[in-house]
Amino acid sequence: MVQFLDPRGEIATAEEIYNLTQDIRADEGAGMTVGLLANGFPDSEKFLSKLGTVLESRLPKVKTKLWNKGNAGIAAGEKMLNEIKAHCQVAIAAYGH
Repeated sequence: MVQFLDPRGEIATAEEIYNLTQDIRADEGAGMTVGLLANGFPDSEKFLSKLGTVLESRLPKVKTKLWNKGNAGIAAGEKMLNEIKAHCQVAIAAYGH
């Protein structure tokens, strides 16, 4: 008899509901600045730059600002995170490959 095992582990943390607090689509992004944080992997900054161009073309009133933490092996520094928080209502972090 063949026995099939489910390779997925059990989830150890409770599921948290995530509610968006901003709608960048409202009024074509008026008053919204989207922070784009590249993690330092190759092409992460290039990818986010292109994403920013697409966001600005789809939502003509939105602005984007790009940051690159420069090293995928470290967390973003407090100074950078505070700058993003001070200038942006929304942030997107991404990585390259």
